[in-house]
Amino acid sequence: MTGNPTSQNITGGWSWGRLREINFFLKNIPLAEVSEEVKAHYLGLSRLYRAQFYFTKVMRYSDVPWYGQVLDTSNEAELYKPQDSREMVMANVMEDLAFAANNIREDVPTGTPNKWVAVMYQARIALTEGTYRKYHSELNLQNTANDLLETAAAAAKQLMDTDNFSIFTTGDHQSDYHELFITQDLIGNPEMIFFEINDFALGKTANHQFEMQDYEQSPSRDLVQSYLMADGTRFTDQANYATALFVDELIDRDPRLAQTLAYPGWIKTEAGETRPYVQALNKNFSGYHLIKGFVNDTEAAIVQGIDVPVLRYAEALLTYAEARAELGSLTQGDLDVSVNLLRARVNMPDVEMAVSNANPDPFLQDKYPAVTGANTGIILEIRRERRVEMAFEGTRFSDLMRWSAGYLLENTPQGMYFPGLGQYDLTGDGVVDITLISLSEDVPQGDARENNSLGIPLVYYRVGTIGSEATVYLENGENGGATITESLSRTFTNPRDYYRPIPFNETVLNPNLTQPFGWE
Repeated sequence: MTGNPTSQNITGGWSWGRLREINFFLKNIPLAEVSEEVKAHYLGLSRLYRAQFYFTKVMRYSDVPWYGQVLDTSNEAELYKPQDSREMVMANVMEDLAFAANNIREDVPTGTPNKWVAVMYQARIALTEGTYRKYHSELNLQNTANDLLETAAAAAKQLMDTDNFSIFTTGDHQSDYHELFITQDLIGNPEMIFFEINDFALGKTANHQFEMQDYEQSPSRDLVQSYLMADGTRFTDQANYATALFVDELIDRDPRLAQTLAYPGWIKTEAGETRPYVQALNKNFSGYHLIKGFVNDTEAAIVQGIDVPVLRYAEALLTYAEARAELGSLTQGDLDVSVNLLRARVNMPDVEMAVSNANPDPFLQDKYPAVTGANTGIILEIRRERRVEMAFEGTRFSDLMRWSAGYLLENTPQGMYFPGLGQYDLTGDGVVDITLISLSEDVPQGDARENNSLGIPLVYYRVGTIGSEATVYLENGENGGATITESLSRTFTNPRDYYRPIPFNETVLNPNLTQPFGWE
């Protein structure tokens, strides 16, 4: 988006070794001297993995060659064939998923995929492809979208109709959501469809601490503005919401916001620290710090021993609601058994279909103008709920792609807002913590540094625009604005950039391959 991408400088993705392994296993399972039930289970697992493999390829290239068997090096017709149609490949993917869901055992060793993992992937992939076809006119597959959305809704409902899963809650609205992502042992947690097991003593560890401390994640202000107020009203309906300071914009919000980002007054347990955490600012970063998945402890065994959610029941509920809304068949009852269960965990008011459709959110309408019709308001609210509930769980990019909203990636990422130079409180105690000074000034050293009223030295930042020697970039330089994380102009080319080019060397090896949607 910021250079001159071509098939000669985007060279990854066109690898097929994993598929050969899967097809080789599928070919040889019948030779195993085991029961038919055992064979069916492992056939199901293999076809689940093949479906995941091909789904990734389709999302990257759209049309790809389908290989349902092990290739022989002498089979030139198959080795050098052109791509098969997206429709044909995805039909095979959905067939593989259906087989997997019907044949993988429900009772399996902890940490390995069972039947419900396959059903969740069936729901996820069907929703993704169904909405992709609905919103991407370049595919000319709009008339096939509803069948996939029906499959997504049915698979999600299958998960909802079992007694195996429910939303995790202890009744503590201010911590239950956060606890899901910092738990030492997720075995028995009713929300987990699949999770990664870690054990520090065995050398299998999680390293989420670095996502906060080393800025691996830089949450955007746009995300912060998407959260509702605690009473269910829209933050972006408030006067001057666009110029709210950090200590103000996190007050009385959806509790998931303060369980996702470090909030004013949050204390980071480090070397016996008892004072509120002061967000470190730096050029190229937003100022918001991620605490979802961050274990606030100093003991390595605790910090690195957490289990990590991979598939949550929450996603099944969101999938069900979105699929039904896109089909035009959503009811208030559907919302009450899906989205509103997620809101109940954090004591947020229910979303009401009639109210949402009568008054769609302009903030969201501006982002997704392709959403039209009688269900516009509720589709937008479900998208909000998905973004909030699934924040930093790896779904956002895929969502923007399938909703045909890649143009949003052209926006320059922004962070905290500062109206200009001066001193600011970041902890919410009314005591200043940082001072923004002119780029022309030097940061005071030693005793020349000013202390706040608690006797703590202020943190100094030199302010300017990107390209300067500033330590904090503001959109209007010393005159203030939101912090800016980059200055490169982004261009998202529609429909080309929803896909990736086949690496040039591969088209030399097989001239029958054609580039997708304008790639060269």
